[in-house]
Amino acid sequence: MGIVLQPAAAEPALLAELDDIVQTEARLLDEEQWSDWLGLYAGDAWYWAPHRPDQPNPRDEVSIFYDDRMLLETRVRRLETAASHAQTPGTRTNRVVGRTRLEAVEGETYTVSSKFVMLEHRIDAQKMWGGTYTHGLRRNGEGWEIAWKRVDLVNAAGVLDSISIPF
Repeated sequence: MGIVLQPAAAEPALLAELDDIVQTEARLLDEEQWSDWLGLYAGDAWYWAPHRPDQPNPRDEVSIFYDDRMLLETRVRRLETAASHAQTPGTRTNRVVGRTRLEAVEGETYTVSSKFVMLEHRIDAQKMWGGTYTHGLRRNGEGWEIAWKRVDLVNAAGVLDSISIPF
């Protein structure tokens, strides 16, 4: 069972470190630094966008996506090569990520959440995505790695256009 912490109970330096990894991930995605982005993820990481806000897990019902590390590596290979027809021409993005809040600590994993808005522009169309990121972060030597990420989209249960850029 995890220990639930209020943000005020955590050390400011720890909160800054946790926020930095979340902000770094967003920056790497916006800068299309796909390999560096993938490098933030642990070898056993997973990345999930549920179809509904209260969906308890990705195995018992359909999800928007549920990727393990191998599928994340496949995504990056496609984005880095011309094999991604959905990205010819490429998409430009800009993410704004709100304050990271420490939600819980279970063993070695720190669970944090933050609100986000992502603008996506491709050809002559712009989309806006928004929702909540929840990251499971754990120490990796001197730094941090992403053990898992959940993306709860505001419009998850609606009709969605194709998604080819990670959130």
